[in-house]
Amino acid sequence: MSIYILDTDHVSLLLQGNQTVSSRAAQVYPDLAIAIVTVQEIFNGWIVKINNSAQSSNLVRLYTNLWTTVEFFKGVRILNFDAAAYTCYERLLRENKQLNKKRLQKDLRIAAIALSVNGLMVTRNQRDFSQVPGLALEDWTSENSG
Repeated sequence: MSIYILDTDHVSLLLQGNQTVSSRAAQVYPDLAIAIVTVQEIFNGWIVKINNSAQSSNLVRLYTNLWTTVEFFKGVRILNFDAAAYTCYERLLRENKQLNKKRLQKDLRIAAIALSVNGLMVTRNQRDFSQVPGLALEDWTSENSG
């Protein structure tokens, strides 16, 4: 049995009501998880929008979306960036110099969490995640997913 770990993009699609992603998530639900790094990325996005004075007329919608996100997080398993993930992260950086790029930092942390729990990474971001050796990938947005 695998743990299906949604990357940040797939969580965003799920929160936006994407039917393909929602359907697959429901099929694997007890084995569905997200990484704490994804929580960080999504919260950072909402905080930037909420703090943007140009968005002041949208505060009700923005706070409602943040609230919906928090409610989702309460119901999903969140995997920590623990010592095992950190060890995996450090090994990946040491053994794969091409992964040591600023734009890959958070994706690599998510990948390290996935590898540390032998999880399957659910992502559309094949360009970045496919560079991580040993990481199993699935894209739930494609027609032949699952």
